[in-house]
Amino acid sequence: MTIILTNDDGIDAPGIRALQQAVVGESIIVAPDQQYSGCGHQVTTNRGIKLEQRSAKEYALEGTPADCTRMAINQIAKNTKLVLSGINAGGNLGTDVYISGTVAAVREAAIHGIPGIAISHWIKRPLVIDWQVATRWTGRVLEDLLSRPLPPGNFWNVNLPHLESDQPEPKIVLCEPSIDPLPVKFRIQENTYYYQGEYAKRDRTPGTDVDVCFGGNIAVTLIRL
Repeated sequence: MTIILTNDDGIDAPGIRALQQAVVGESIIVAPDQQYSGCGHQVTTNRGIKLEQRSAKEYALEGTPADCTRMAINQIAKNTKLVLSGINAGGNLGTDVYISGTVAAVREAAIHGIPGIAISHWIKRPLVIDWQVATRWTGRVLEDLLSRPLPPGNFWNVNLPHLESDQPEPKIVLCEPSIDPLPVKFRIQENTYYYQGEYAKRDRTPGTDVDVCFGGNIAVTLIRL
């Protein structure tokens, strides 16, 4: 089957290469030509969109992640059977799904009746993502989730934990998404406000994806349109 890979960090981001290595089967990359992190489900309808074909199975689009899914399934690979988005450098937990471009790409697929999985990697600073480890974990996740039935109008949202090298392999845990808000602060400089989110201080209601991921396991949530 034809699998579309996309993201919101841009086609040159290391996360999409890590995702590509985890995929078994024919895949085509259709990803933004620049970063669109936090763009949500924004789509381009009021201007033309340039599409650059970089290789036989790799396209850079001058558009958002949702645009990439639309372009992929309507113009590039009309036989698309699966859309994978990621691996995002940063978590997309709980209510992040409403602002995440990574998640929007698979939501757009679900709208068109195509299964999708969004994959993100929480960053626990000052740790740095090990993309080889992320590839290994993602391979495990794909093997697990692709064996599960996915109800129409639903998609999977996956968040990888950030672990020290001596910690045990994380478990794959199906859980509920958190509905608590991200703590928001602003730094003021003269008359300008700069956003300062405090991701690590999110509410950890037991059993939610935030708690599972922060606790060292792979959080998987089923999201319904």
